[in-house]
Parts: sequence; structure tokens; C-alpha cells
Amino acid sequence: MDQIARGKLTSRWAFIAVCVCLAVVTWVVFAQTLRYDFVNYDDPQYVYQNARISSGINFANVAWAFSHIHSENWHPLTTITHMLDCQLHGLNAGWHHFTNVLLHCLAVVLLFVALERMTGALWPSAFVSAVFAVHPLHVESVAWIAERKDVLSAFFFMLTLVAYLYYTRSPFVGRYLTVALAVVLGLMSKPMLVTLPFVLLLLDYWPLGRFKARRSNTRRRVLQLVLEKIPLIALSAVSSIVTFLAQRGAIGWTEQLPVSARISNALVAYVVYIRQMFWPAGLAVFYPHPESRLPVWEISLALIVLVGITAAAFVFRKQAPYFVTGWLWYLGMLVPVIGLVQVGWQGHADRYTYLPQIGLYIAVTWAVADLIRSWRFQRMALGVAALIVVSALSWRGWLQTSYWRDSETLFTHALAVTSNNDVALNNLGIIFLDKGQLDDAISKLEAAIDLRPENAPAHDNLAKALLKKGQVTEAMVHYRKFLELEPANVEARNTLGTALIQQGHVREALDQWQEALALQPENGNAASNLAWVFATCPEDSIRDGTRAVELAEKAFRISGGKIPMIYRVLAAAYAESGRFADAVETALRGAELATSQGNPPLAAELESNIALYRSGRPLRDPSITNGSSSP
Repeated sequence: MDQIARGKLTSRWAFIAVCVCLAVVTWVVFAQTLRYDFVNYDDPQYVYQNARISSGINFANVAWAFSHIHSENWHPLTTITHMLDCQLHGLNAGWHHFTNVLLHCLAVVLLFVALERMTGALWPSAFVSAVFAVHPLHVESVAWIAERKDVLSAFFFMLTLVAYLYYTRSPFVGRYLTVALAVVLGLMSKPMLVTLPFVLLLLDYWPLGRFKARRSNTRRRVLQLVLEKIPLIALSAVSSIVTFLAQRGAIGWTEQLPVSARISNALVAYVVYIRQMFWPAGLAVFYPHPESRLPVWEISLALIVLVGITAAAFVFRKQAPYFVTGWLWYLGMLVPVIGLVQVGWQGHADRYTYLPQIGLYIAVTWAVADLIRSWRFQRMALGVAALIVVSALSWRGWLQTSYWRDSETLFTHALAVTSNNDVALNNLGIIFLDKGQLDDAISKLEAAIDLRPENAPAHDNLAKALLKKGQVTEAMVHYRKFLELEPANVEARNTLGTALIQQGHVREALDQWQEALALQPENGNAASNLAWVFATCPEDSIRDGTRAVELAEKAFRISGGKIPMIYRVLAAAYAESGRFADAVETALRGAELATSQGNPPLAAELESNIALYRSGRPLRDPSITNGSSSP
């Protein structure tokens, strides 16, 4: 009895020791991110340029998270965690990274708990969890703040596995509802978890052994287990519908891809992910889609590999049930992101392997353990091999994480390890544009457009760079192309309108601003620009005092009365409509505000306008027609 008790105590301490070691190795690889900043790829939309998120947690923002699409996804729980980080830490990127690493660490430990409790195999479960913790393919999911949805959904995925294990040991409604709640929270973190009911069914086969019939035949038992998952499948179906509706804008480009090209790329991507699992070199934040450029031999070889492994998994399902579970886990979990319904321009992505490859880790780990079971020094061989593999992956994972220190390092590395990467060129162009290195920015952005003329962001950024350099005519060409590709972009219309005014194309500028206002009625920039032209244009046929007042008052309301330039626009509108007393009063208030905000030139301009209004004359802006800039 004492020996049994000592054995249990030793096992318990080993379990705890593994959990601690998994946490330590995770932080060793990823703690460096706490010194890193945001990157300029998705982080702006997900965090620091989104006022709803950067303003932190409040009732209105939480309601918005549940009722609106964010970055072409509905993942309210993920959005709320970003809000919470902003509430607690502002835009200190290190703390946002901390949350990502913490969630990944928790997912790693929970994966070990689930596997060890399901299989009773301590060391294989520890190895699978360690590989999941440090594999370089998972760096993108952890080191990229915008990929919070990966680590958060992984946490709930693992929580679901643990909850499901306890439900299978003692099935009753309360425990099933706990499983369902974990699934719902996971789906609200990232809809890729729609395949989770399928994974649970695979676990029923192995290691839980629930397919084995007692009183009924196996077929009936399988049907019972499928029916058991129906409520969870229904939750996944709802999430799939919501996701499809949310991502309609993101799949617009890929409608140009033939179905054959999507299927071919999907087949090759499955095999590429396997190769990267065993040899994680040349990893990048973005891999361009090959479209129809894949050679027939590569597609054929990928198909042969996939069919061959699938056939082997079913042939040896009785001798190696873990293999069919692990392989189908991998195949099934990748279905939503393998590119059959293409979202974005990528051919494949490291982050897509985050949860699916756990199935491969399980299959390979248990297969190796089985193959060398009869070896004399099996334990020693496995221990040494495991230590070498985890150490090598940790080093590669640490190195891959180091590329995420800043945007320039990240995309310079991407260019070094990929070819024809217009997205990397575009993002480097943005970096140089922000630094004021206009020639470098223009060079990178032109190269991106040469690679993919349909790269709308590159046209937008090139137009901005050209405009800053004073090449207005060239900038307008790219703004027009950008709006041809993305007609609903409001800010580009505002900027193009300003460029058109500088070129003397007043009516075209008005069309752009009116379209911007139609797309976004509460856009203060468009309203202010229109009001200024309607109030101050020297051409009688364009001026419209009534419309100018309406638009200027809207811009004033949107600004909250905090922008002195809007006072100048509103005063000019009042003057054009003959309301000179209102014009004088508004200009006086604007001058006081400009002075208090440390803007003496604007205050002086407003004071000179006041003298004009007191004499009963409206303001005219000759720059609207002579090619100079306008307010």
C-alpha cells in the first residue's frame, strides 16, 4: 500500500513538474516580445487606430463589440480583451504582448492536462505540449498582437477538451452545458473553431474509446455520439454563417481565382505545412498566393501524399488508432482556412497551423513510441531525442520571434525568404513613408504595384508619398486606381478631393467629397471641405450659402466645437448666406480657441476675416480655382 501511495505521489510531482517546465520554456521563447512594439500590419485596425478599442472598456464599446463586424470578423471576445488591455495599459505594446504570451502559456498547460488525463501517458503528452509551446510556426500567433484571436481561442479550445473529458466520465446536463459554454466562448474568440465538434468526435474514437459498443452495435453507438454533438454543430453552423457574412468584403478579390486554382493551392498547402512542421525554415509573416502558377507535378505529388497518408491511417486504424485521430484532426481543422473559400491574398499562413498541427504532433509522437517499444534503451532514446527536438525548436522559435521586434525587421525578413511579395513591399513602403524617406517609400510601393497591379493599399500609399513629394498629378492617378479597386474608401476620397482642388478640378473634388459623405454621413472632413467650397469659391455657379451652412454646422457638431479651423469654415458659411452677425461671433470664438491651443497664425487669419464680415462682405478663397492649396 505504501508503495502504491509513493507511486501516486511521484506521479503527481512529475505532473506538476511538467506543467512548470512547459510554462518556463514558453516564456523563455516568447518573453522577448514584452520589449517589442506594435507592427504596422493589422495591429492598427485591431488596436491603436481603432478608437472604440483604444478608448478601453465601457458599456457602449462592449455593445459595439457584439453588434459590429471588426476587421471583417465577428469575434467580440477577442475585441473585448484588446479593449481591456487598452483600459489597463493604454497603448503600451509590451503589456499587449504579455497577454498574448500568457494566454499561449495557459493553452500549453491545458493541452498537457487534457492529453495526460485522456491517455494516461505522461511523457508523450508532455512532448506534444512542449512542441506546441515552442514550434516556430506558432510564433506568428503569439508574437503578433493582432493574432490575439489565435491564443484566446486556443485557451478555450483546450478548456473545451478538459471539460469534455470530465463530461465523458460522468455524462449529465450540467457538464454538457459547460462544454457548450466553452465552445461558444471559443467561437466568439475566433470562428476557426467551427471544427471543434469534429475534433471531439475523433477523441471519442481515440483515446476515449467511446466508439466501443456495450449493449448496442458499433454503428448505433457512432450515431449516438454524432447526435450528442448536434447542439455543438448547430453553434458552429451559426458561427460559420456569421463569419461568411462578415468576410464578404475580404473574399471579393478571391472571386477572381478559379476554383481549380484554389483546390490546387489547398492540396499543396497541406503538404507545405507538414514540411514546415519538420523543417521550420524560411518562415514569413506573409506568403503570396501562387494563383495558377503551381506546376502540375507539385499538385500531383501533394495529392498522392495526402491520399497515401489518409489510406494508411485507415488501414492501420486498429493497430494505431492515434494515427487516424491525429491525421483527421489535422486535415479537418485546416478546412476553414485552407483556401477553398479564400480570404485575403496569402497562399498559406503560419498562424493557420496553430491548432491543426496538434493532430500531427499526436500521431507522430505516439507512432514513434510504438515503433521503438521493443528497444532495450527505449526510454533513454526517447528522452534524449525529445530533449534535442524541443531544444532545437525552442532555439528556432526564439530566433523567429526576434524578427517581430519591429515592422521593418519583420518585412525585411519576409522579403529575404519569399519571392514576389507585394504585401511585404507595401508595408516597407509605409515604414519609409512614415519616416519621411519618400524616395525609398516610392521605390518599394512602385515595386509592389508592378508585382500586383490590384494591390489597392499600395496605390493608396504611393499616392500619399507622391502627394508629400509635391507630385500631385501622379498622386491623383494612383488615388483614382485605388478608388476603382476600393470604391467605398472614404478617407481616400477626401484626400483625392484635396488633390483635385490643388489642380483646379473643383467640380471633380466636390463629387469625391459628396460621395465620401454619402458613404459615411458623419464624416466631418468631407462635410467641412464641401462647406468651404460652397461658401468661398469665387465662381458664382458653385457657391451655395444654404448648403454651406448645413454642412458646416454638421462638421461643427461632429467636431464637438474643439477644432478652431471648423469655426473659420462655419463663419464663412454664415457670411455667404448673409448672416454676418453670426459670422463675426463664430470667428471671434474660433480666434479665442486657436489662441488657447497655441495657433497664432490661425487666430490672426480669423481676426482678419472678422474685419471683412463686419464690413458686410463674404469671404472668397482664390486658391480654389488657381491651383493652390485650400483649407
